[in-house]
Amino acid sequence: MKRIVVLISGRGSNMRAIVDARIAGAEIAAVISNRADAAGLAFAQGRGIATRVVDHRPFASRAAFDTALAEEIDAFAPDLVVLAGFMRVLTDDFVLRYQGRLLNVHPSLLPAFSGLDTHRRAIEAGVRVHGATVHLVTPQLDAGPIVAQAVVPVLPGDDPAALAARVLREEHRLYPQVVRWFVEDRVDVDRQGGVRVHGAGRSEQTMCVPQLDAG
Repeated sequence: MKRIVVLISGRGSNMRAIVDARIAGAEIAAVISNRADAAGLAFAQGRGIATRVVDHRPFASRAAFDTALAEEIDAFAPDLVVLAGFMRVLTDDFVLRYQGRLLNVHPSLLPAFSGLDTHRRAIEAGVRVHGATVHLVTPQLDAGPIVAQAVVPVLPGDDPAALAARVLREEHRLYPQVVRWFVEDRVDVDRQGGVRVHGAGRSEQTMCVPQLDAG
């Protein structure tokens, strides 16, 4: 059984999608937030999942907060740490502590539109497609190895809210699938940062992934 800790800051809709996916061989060991009022905490508690709050505001530095956060995470001995709308920039030491087992979802087709306000920027750039990326977290922001991407069209008349809603629906499909791959030990990352997913079926190939190995 692989143990998963999910970090959230708000409603945690991607966390909900992962919980509702009921991934075989996975246990959501805890949901941790930096905000006591995060709506996702109530959802997790209702599902019988342990919750914790590590409020970032009392800490004198980002490093001090990350140390306290890591202590809470490590108490649950996770095999995988999943960022699901966790709105804090993490220190290099924290990221390296969970190297190879720290996932994030970003609302763009990385490396395009890294950072914030991705949907407005995509519309203003005039791109025809947009989407979501699940990647391993590295010290360089939004630059870790890409595990999988999902593509949506940018439609005439789209505003950022409409495009965001379309992307979020794909995030809710994509993120649980990637977590499932990790739980099943189907993801390999080589020294150059390339990702290979082993044994991907036809339905999984509807998502854009870096390299699929059907053997």
